[in-house]
Amino acid sequence: MMGVLSALKTEHRERVMALARDVSFPSGGRIFEEGRKADHFWIIRTGAVTLDLHVPGRRAAVIETLGPGELIGWSWLFPPDTWHLGAEALSPVRAHEFDAEAVRRLCDEDPELGYALALACAQVIGRRLQSARTRLLDLYGPYAGGMTP
Repeated sequence: MMGVLSALKTEHRERVMALARDVSFPSGGRIFEEGRKADHFWIIRTGAVTLDLHVPGRRAAVIETLGPGELIGWSWLFPPDTWHLGAEALSPVRAHEFDAEAVRRLCDEDPELGYALALACAQVIGRRLQSARTRLLDLYGPYAGGMTP
């Protein structure tokens, strides 16, 4: 189904999906940049997206690759509403796009929906943080690139 939204009750999922609009991104297109305002989020319908982290003096480190059903972006949920990572379409992508302000209003109007959505996003955040930690250790840890002690 739709990853993060599948955790919601049917009526809540329908209310959130009523706010969606279909968008597409070409292969190689930047979806958002680390540090900029986070005012939308997406759920991938088709294609793949890479999440990357700016590393001073180096190329951006790809942290994770996302596919159909997965959430792109959670930074909209918490002040100061700025992206913690960047995102780029690895292939042509079709997605459901959501206006963050409209979804936050919906969550304010229905605290049960808001709690369920925040909990589902928190689970995504936990998985992404673990993935980022593992990937960064692979890239920059003491044994990265085949180096041995």
